[in-house]
Amino acid sequence: MSDMRTSREQTVRHLYAAYLDDRKDIVGAMLTEDFTFSSPRDDHIDRATYFERCWPKDVFRGFDIEFLAIDGDEAVIRYRAEKRNGGSFRNIESLRFRDDKIASVDVYFGRNL
Repeated sequence: MSDMRTSREQTVRHLYAAYLDDRKDIVGAMLTEDFTFSSPRDDHIDRATYFERCWPKDVFRGFDIEFLAIDGDEAVIRYRAEKRNGGSFRNIESLRFRDDKIASVDVYFGRNL
């Protein structure tokens, strides 16, 4: 595995760990200044709006990364999110890198389990 691919895989894994640990400081350092986030509920929102709208409010207990692929400047991840209330769901996310930072995330919602 190339060094860049290994580094990007580690960044993606650290992103989800920092999300669970409520570490906006760590995540903020991973994102480009012009970062955008899209999902079925959000259309290319900016970095500040992402932190306001999408940051966990003690909702998640864990993420089980089921699939992670890195190809050049892109990563695709499928995970199972475990909620504190006992529910869970799967999503797929497409991340784009610029240099060593995440420039965008597109989320594709899965079904509740």
